[in-house]
Amino acid sequence: MRRVKLTLACCAIGLLGAVFGCFGAAAGLEGESPEEGLIAPEVATRSGDYATARRTFHTSLWVRGPAPEPDSMPRAPEGVTVLTYPSGDLRLVAWIARPTTSATRRLPAVLFLHGGFSFGPHDWTMCQAFRDSGYVVMTPTFRGENRQAGAFSLFYDEVDDVLAAADRLAKEPYVDRGRLYVVGHSNGGTLALLAAMASKRFRGAVSFSGSPDQAIFCKYGFEGPVPFDSAAVREYEMRSPLSYAASFHCPARVYYGTKEPHFHLSTQKMVAAARASGCDVEAARVEGNHFSALKEERIRAIEFFRSLERPGGTR
Repeated sequence: MRRVKLTLACCAIGLLGAVFGCFGAAAGLEGESPEEGLIAPEVATRSGDYATARRTFHTSLWVRGPAPEPDSMPRAPEGVTVLTYPSGDLRLVAWIARPTTSATRRLPAVLFLHGGFSFGPHDWTMCQAFRDSGYVVMTPTFRGENRQAGAFSLFYDEVDDVLAAADRLAKEPYVDRGRLYVVGHSNGGTLALLAAMASKRFRGAVSFSGSPDQAIFCKYGFEGPVPFDSAAVREYEMRSPLSYAASFHCPARVYYGTKEPHFHLSTQKMVAAARASGCDVEAARVEGNHFSALKEERIRAIEFFRSLERPGGTR
């Protein structure tokens, strides 16, 4: 059911992007041809550091409750260890694939952040390529999801959950803490970008179809009630990677499908701002849509991570 809902949401934002295509194309970057479905960025780009801003900003939730998708926690398949990790006063569930034999050396690890607003078995299947490539993989759930405690905040307090999950993964005895990567799809891609700005924990970050601009996301792609003050510009900025594009603490790659034009202008603006500040951030459009582009995106992500570990790779 969740995959159907998420697919419909993706179709909805694509259709709305087409409706607003002329507006978005008019605001396109210099040298780019007009394209149907483009949506102009809305949030401002700030010069400050995201982690510093988070220390002084406190989101004001008008709606305190669970995430929009009321799925229960799925049963873990064979070979998965279910653990809990602390995030503030909460204890949240994560799945991890530990080495089947005693590791003779510490292994690189991927923190994989699921899409949608609940975790399901297909999210675990989605990160199989990383496990097959020798990475220890952990997929956390977040506050308010899958009938867990905590208030859903739509990309703000969930960043604390991501960083807490990263700390928990780094404590696994067979994980190389210097080779910890964060990857996410869709909503998880947005969180991956924000986490890479909020912490120096990660060696690299990859987003698959994440949203750089939450003003756009809430206007065109989010079906539930916005849990924060929808008139407060600052609330959107603190949830938008575009607003703090100069804050990346690790190399990052941002992938999105050729059939997702609504991401194009905000992603390109985010990357341009990041690179102008000296951050190693690149974006690429991959043939396909929100899901069909994933196969190639995973291949590129793994190659990117391996490039960081070669002699001369960026820290």
